[in-house]
Amino acid sequence: MPVVVVESPAKAKTINKYLGPAYTVLASYGHVRDLPAKDGSVDTNNGFDMTWEVASDSRKHLKAIAEALKSDDHLILATDPDREGEAISWHLQEALASSLKKGKTVSRVTFNAITKDAVTEAMKNPRQVDKPLVEAYLARRALDYLVGFTLSPVLWRKLPGAKSAGRVQSVCLRLIVEREQEIEAFRAREFWTVAAVLVTPRGQEFEARLTVLGGKKLDKFDLATATAAELAVQAVNSRALSVAAVEAKPASRNPYAPFMTSTLQQEASRKFGMGAKQCMNAAQRLYEAGHITYMRTDGIDMAPEAVMAARDEITRRFGAAYVPDAPRMYKNKAKNAQEAHECIRPTDMAAAPEKLRFAEKDQANLYDLIWKRTIASQMAAARMERTVVDVASADGQVVLRANGQVVLFDGFLKVYDEGRDEEGDDEGRLPQIMQGEAAEKRSVTPNQSFTQPPPRYTEATLVKRMEELGIGRPSTYASVLTTIVDREYARKDKNRLIPEDKGRLVTAFLTNYFRKYVEYDFTADLETELDDVSAGDRDYKDVLTRFWRDFSAAIAETADLRIGEVLEKIDEFLSPHLYPLRADGSDPRICQVCGTGRLHLKTSRSGGAFIGCGNYPECRYTRPISGGEDGGNGGDRVLGEDADGLPISLRTGRFGQYVQRGEATEAQPKPGRASLPKGWAAESLTLERALELLSLPRVIGPHPETGALVEAAIGRFGPYVKHESTYANLPDVEEVFTIGMNRAVEVLAQKALRGRSTAATEPLRELGMHPDGGVVQLMPGKYGPYVKWAKINATLPKELAPETVTLDEALGLIAEKAGKSGKKAAPKKVAAKPKAAAKPKAGAKTKAAAKPKVAAKPAAKAPAKPRAKTAADA
Repeated sequence: MPVVVVESPAKAKTINKYLGPAYTVLASYGHVRDLPAKDGSVDTNNGFDMTWEVASDSRKHLKAIAEALKSDDHLILATDPDREGEAISWHLQEALASSLKKGKTVSRVTFNAITKDAVTEAMKNPRQVDKPLVEAYLARRALDYLVGFTLSPVLWRKLPGAKSAGRVQSVCLRLIVEREQEIEAFRAREFWTVAAVLVTPRGQEFEARLTVLGGKKLDKFDLATATAAELAVQAVNSRALSVAAVEAKPASRNPYAPFMTSTLQQEASRKFGMGAKQCMNAAQRLYEAGHITYMRTDGIDMAPEAVMAARDEITRRFGAAYVPDAPRMYKNKAKNAQEAHECIRPTDMAAAPEKLRFAEKDQANLYDLIWKRTIASQMAAARMERTVVDVASADGQVVLRANGQVVLFDGFLKVYDEGRDEEGDDEGRLPQIMQGEAAEKRSVTPNQSFTQPPPRYTEATLVKRMEELGIGRPSTYASVLTTIVDREYARKDKNRLIPEDKGRLVTAFLTNYFRKYVEYDFTADLETELDDVSAGDRDYKDVLTRFWRDFSAAIAETADLRIGEVLEKIDEFLSPHLYPLRADGSDPRICQVCGTGRLHLKTSRSGGAFIGCGNYPECRYTRPISGGEDGGNGGDRVLGEDADGLPISLRTGRFGQYVQRGEATEAQPKPGRASLPKGWAAESLTLERALELLSLPRVIGPHPETGALVEAAIGRFGPYVKHESTYANLPDVEEVFTIGMNRAVEVLAQKALRGRSTAATEPLRELGMHPDGGVVQLMPGKYGPYVKWAKINATLPKELAPETVTLDEALGLIAEKAGKSGKKAAPKKVAAKPKAAAKPKAGAKTKAAAKPKVAAKPAAKAPAKPRAKTAADA
């Protein structure tokens, strides 16, 4: 029977269910080969030949496939229908070449959804591995390798602390850094508006905003001061107002296109706060379970049969009025053939979210989103009426405008509306207003506002921007964003991406020495060339040759650069950010501590960057590169003096802000210091709080059992209490200064309990004896209660309350768990081991201890082969 190979066990299990026993379905567990992480894996002197290496974890999977092919003559490669899937199929064919010689055949099948119809139809239409798609993969993999393994070492040598550079990663990082620079360069501008609450002759209120003053239409900054706004208020109050015009216009809103990868990631971020990686993991599981179509796509078109199914479901649920006269067809915006699949949609339109059960909340949320968006995309437009009311004085010197909107027919909005990246003003319903009638003033108020800087990117808005620029592809968005955060080039704070100092330095270095390769247009053009390779319109080795010719020359130009030169160049490049203008007009690069030294960019051994005084070591002033001279938080200042008359000061160092007692002297070169705990605001720091910090560690007293001192302090990992060699974390920094002995002993005892093995955990209760011997116990667990017998632990389902669980229910759970894990005859083995180990214990202890271990190894290994095969077959 044919051997079908897919990427994952979950996908294999679903497909095996559809194909039945006539096929052997195995999993490759993703890519089976890759370029070794060392120099020379891509030979630039020999036509860009690539040396591939089978991953250690993949050998057993390849062996299982090769074993199956001994009795089967046909290999069917059924990996995902995109470039990565095609690459996995190619690697499998290459790696299994020795098993495919004797008259065996290989074919490739693809399906956009894991349903019985799609899978069986795909099996009827096999093809060969697509050479252009494979070549596009080879080109991308070679480019990523050449950039990573050529440019990253340059960064390590020239910019201590930098970890890596990537073809798309570095461009994406530049977007984050440049947005932060825009925010830092932004200067808020004040402006005022005037709003009035007006009343109709029927006593109904509505709000209007001043749009014309002195007969002239107001621009945004025309009311620039409180004085100007107050004069405008007086102008409104001094005049009688009436309704000058009422204009009602019909309007409509069409539904959004169904999801593709980028829009799904954006909406999942807006509505559920999901990161790109989290979103794609959930989507992958939905796809493998057969609930949705393939989730890495640039396409927004929908199969005709799916369109008709959606229209039928809309009619059934909402009625014919919600179905447009003609099906909605969305134009596919994908430039590249290799990922231009159908949109992301449910495989069964009738499978509403409430009808399905999901193992994880992420899957349930994402499916609900996909189903609603897909159904809404084929619904009728929403119809509404937008009303504009102008209220004016008789002389025309003052005009106020009110805007309102009313939905006449909700259409697709009955099911779905897209989230927003930034909050906006919603237009509400206006009361009945008639032209010519008087408008009484209830209140007229001036409102102060300030212009806002551009917002930091979220993962959603960054993916959107990358897509607009043509940078990256659906299969790369999640991995690029994850890499940037993992490399500590940026961090996520409340779902916003903020560049770290390392990220700023890397971007500055690349912008100065490799500017071409972090240009948005260059990266987008290279993506287009790779798309041409996918379509068979360009030779991939020509793309590599032209890229490497220029890139290797740029690398060679940096060979003689010294670290000092690099820092000097970056210092100059980042100077507007590093040394902002001072309010007094003095030179921003003069050290404010010693008054003579000039400030320079420096790097520490750990790779962190900071600003330091050129008079070091005489002047030890340092500060972070972010946030200006006050570190962005309160500024350096003297808070007061302690009881001995020593000054207590707030200072900024390379690792953040801290308080210091006194100054460094020959007698005491290292004065007392304490870092500000996370969450403490420097601008509101008082002398009393600083003294509390400097007094740490705080002695709580002798432990009631041992007599050893118990202390509270703040360490590298946060607040804690300490007794002898035991450290126990505290949940709140403030508790360090208030914790008493009773609470400290309790926290230390809890830490000791957590440190014990699960064998020492007391059972909640004993449920009775197992028929094969041994007590069945109900145990507390980290992830909830479970039942335990011998070596089998079975988690209690949510619907089974631990207070009411019976022995029979527990025996059922244990039997089910034993069947899944293959632990047959577990009690006999458990019972036999103590007897076998008991005799030698009295004599040679070492041998007795060794024997069970040696004997246990075959027992543990014996079931491994069938178990691995079963998992792959499933």
